[in-house]
Amino acid sequence: MHADNDAASVSTALVARIGAAIAAAGGWLPFSAFMAMALYEPGLGYYASGRLVVGRMPETGSDFVTAPELSPLFGRALARQIDEALEASGGDEVWEFGAGSGALAAEMLPALRGRIRHYSIVELSAPLRERQREATREFGDLVRWLDVLPERMNGVVVGNEVLDAMPVDLLHFDGASWFERGVVRAEGERPFAWSDRPTALRPPHAASFPAGATTETHRQAEGFVATLAEHMERGVALFVDYGFPENEYYHPQRSEGTLMCHREHRSDPDVLADVGIKDITAHVDFTGVALAGQDAGFDVAGYTSQARFLFNCGIGELMERASLRARAEAAMLLNEHEMGELFKVIAFTKGLPEYAPLGFAAGDRRHRL
Repeated sequence: MHADNDAASVSTALVARIGAAIAAAGGWLPFSAFMAMALYEPGLGYYASGRLVVGRMPETGSDFVTAPELSPLFGRALARQIDEALEASGGDEVWEFGAGSGALAAEMLPALRGRIRHYSIVELSAPLRERQREATREFGDLVRWLDVLPERMNGVVVGNEVLDAMPVDLLHFDGASWFERGVVRAEGERPFAWSDRPTALRPPHAASFPAGATTETHRQAEGFVATLAEHMERGVALFVDYGFPENEYYHPQRSEGTLMCHREHRSDPDVLADVGIKDITAHVDFTGVALAGQDAGFDVAGYTSQARFLFNCGIGELMERASLRARAEAAMLLNEHEMGELFKVIAFTKGLPEYAPLGFAAGDRRHRL
């Protein structure tokens, strides 16, 4: 009960702060700005308020689980790819963005400890930083936390479920014209409501959208990848997330978009309710991310399903040596109806024109981007 009361008070304070931002913006706030405040507003946003958020079961107070919490074999297989990429690039540093509970770092570091000078975590959430410190305590000063990107990067970047948490813009089609969907204050029990404004923005894929369709664009995720490309001199960047290439993402049948909330290991589409006490995510447009990276100087070195990537990195061999329970847990990473197909892996390289990453040796799908 106490936790519920705390969550309610945090949400009330966040609603007031977002309301003030709406007023300051003239009564209408782009959804991307609303989503940024709902997730990251200091002390109040979902990732900034001290909530547990990541965990295996709702009994822990968590809202969702990611691959590193499901099975340690995810991190061990990924470490093989990172080790190979470090060798290819000659780098000695790994940067992890949005490291969650720290479980991924904790599983990869034993394999990487002798090769790297630093394992640098870029994390916006102060509470999650504390969990990461606890999870990686045994590795001492090898692990450090950064607030900003270094000017020059040589090594490997990894991000597991980081792109989906970046704010998106919302577009709505009425059958004749496109509108940008934003948020306004509302009366009654619900503090916020939708409001559309004419816009020159368009989805990047020219699909035949039905009247009433709503979809997302991903300028922040694309900008983030482009910025990484500008900072990286030589190395590899790997991102694991749920999403589609643009011809699937912007398919007319996906007319309600992909925005989703997560709370207590259940999902719902009502992003304007319970602000600050549930996660808000959108699937990734991997074509847009690939083009943004390529335009900024990256080479797109691979794109495939999570299952194929992990098999290429030797998870089958790891499972053979694991217990029956560990095999069952790892199978959730691979099964098509669970994480194996919905989740994809994309790799970028810089300064490594001949390098072909291990994780894409079979089943590379770059031709589908």
